[in-house]
Amino acid sequence: MAAKVVVRDFSRISRWTEMARAKDKASSGAPVRVDGSFELPVRVFVRKAYKMLMGGQFVRSESGRYIQVADPMDLGGTKENVPWASRKDVRDAVVVARGAWEGWSGRTAYNRGQILYRLAEMLEARHGELSRMLERGGLDASAAAAEVTATIDRCISYAGWADKYSSLFASLNPVAGPHFNFTVPESMGVVAVVAPARPALLGLLGAVLPIITSGNTVVVIASEADPRTPLVLGEAIATSDLPAGVMNILTGRSSEVLVHLAKHMDVSALDLHNVDPVLVKKAEEAAIGNVKRVRTRALDEVGWFDAEGATSPRWIERFVEMKTIWHPAGS
Repeated sequence: MAAKVVVRDFSRISRWTEMARAKDKASSGAPVRVDGSFELPVRVFVRKAYKMLMGGQFVRSESGRYIQVADPMDLGGTKENVPWASRKDVRDAVVVARGAWEGWSGRTAYNRGQILYRLAEMLEARHGELSRMLERGGLDASAAAAEVTATIDRCISYAGWADKYSSLFASLNPVAGPHFNFTVPESMGVVAVVAPARPALLGLLGAVLPIITSGNTVVVIASEADPRTPLVLGEAIATSDLPAGVMNILTGRSSEVLVHLAKHMDVSALDLHNVDPVLVKKAEEAAIGNVKRVRTRALDEVGWFDAEGATSPRWIERFVEMKTIWHPAGS
């Protein structure tokens, strides 16, 4: 049976009721007409209070600092405030990432794949919002939509690799003696990532996904060219099944916080994308303290859209350790 639609006819309301409602509306400051029709008042646009993602929580910088980012779609020239991460924020993010590592790496590979697939579902649900954010970051509508679509596809790809990459890298080693000897990959710990400036969304997730697929956790410094889109991405992450602390998103100046990440003893590796060579050298020197693994990549913007080249299990291999196990065999 078809649903019944009821349309309220304000013209039939008694004049006394109209006057009473008009009085109530007038006291609230909203303009209203006595004949029952209403005029919406001019209201102030509610601007978004951008926050970083840390340990599953949305936080401002402890320093209270912020970066002002212009909106190219706003002809009035207004700017929005984005948190500016400090050294203390970096340390807090590493603490929660380290705390999440044991639980995340202890999950089965199949379960990690399920969780990454759920993340893709959340990104699909927010496709329009993420596209609009990329447009505000300077892209045209078609380019923004294409980047979001590529990001979702990238997430699906690594969800599929989660329980398969290990079979490619593991080996059964021939040894002399009554033993089984085999090598398997395992996660390293906390990996600090500097995401590329462009593409802001695909570049960030394209760098982070292969790292967390193997069980690592990350602290990522988002794009300085478009920091708002990664922070909106954080809202999708928070509503997915990804455990708190697995992915932590900071915004600010990589030139200021990267060296602190490189010096931190609980950070196991660095993944640097399109970072200035002078800053890379400083990070490498600071990473000597606990012999961090440092990987750099200078992939151009078009290269991130190469699904075959950027969705390789070799990207996962960059941040795993190979563990060799001996086991007695025979009687």
